[in-house]
Amino acid sequence: MKNLVLIFFIFINLSLFAQNNPSIKDIYQELKKQSSIDKSDQTVYNLLTAFYEKSLQADQDEMTSEDIQQIERLVADPSTKNLHILMLFLMYQQHISKTAAVGKKPDSDFQIETMNILESETREIFGKVPAIIYIYKAEALESGNRKEDSQNTIILGLKEYPDSIPLKVYSYLNTKDSTLKNDLIKNHSKHWMVQQFDIK
Repeated sequence: MKNLVLIFFIFINLSLFAQNNPSIKDIYQELKKQSSIDKSDQTVYNLLTAFYEKSLQADQDEMTSEDIQQIERLVADPSTKNLHILMLFLMYQQHISKTAAVGKKPDSDFQIETMNILESETREIFGKVPAIIYIYKAEALESGNRKEDSQNTIILGLKEYPDSIPLKVYSYLNTKDSTLKNDLIKNHSKHWMVQQFDIK
C-alpha cells in the first residue's frame, strides 16, 4: 500500500498541497481533472465489486497478492479509465487503516464527504453504486453519529443488494429483526461479521 500512496502523490499537483489542509473536494477535483473518464469502461467498477466480494462478502478475507498487484498496476497506469474513483477509494481505505493502526477514531467528516462523492460519481459514471460504497457510507454516517441516515443508507443498499451479508448484519443490529437474525444464523454463521458481532 505504501507504493499506492507514493503514486497518489505523483498524480496530484504539488500546488494543491501547498494550500493548508486542502478539502477532499479540492483533492478529488484535481484527481478528476487528471483522469480519463469513460462511462463504458467498467474496470474500476469491477475492481470495487471484487474488493467487496473478497473482503466483505466472503466468510473470511480472500484478497490475494495478485489482487493487490492488479490495483497497483491500475494506479500506476495513467491510461486507466475512471482512475479518480479508484484513487479516492484508496485514500479512504488508507485513512481507515492508518487510524485503526494507531488506535484512533477515523475523521467522520472526511469519511462522509468521501463516501458522498464516491456514491454520486459511481452512479453518474457507472449508472449504479457498488455495494461496498453503501457499506462504507453507512459506517461513515454511524461514525458521525448520524444513525438515522446510516439506517436509510442500509435500506437503500439492501434494495439494490438484497444478498449483501454486511448490509444484512448492519440492518439486524439496527432493527433486531428476527427474520434477518435467523437468515444470518442459518445461512451465514461462518461469516466474519456474524462472528464478530456474536450473532447467534
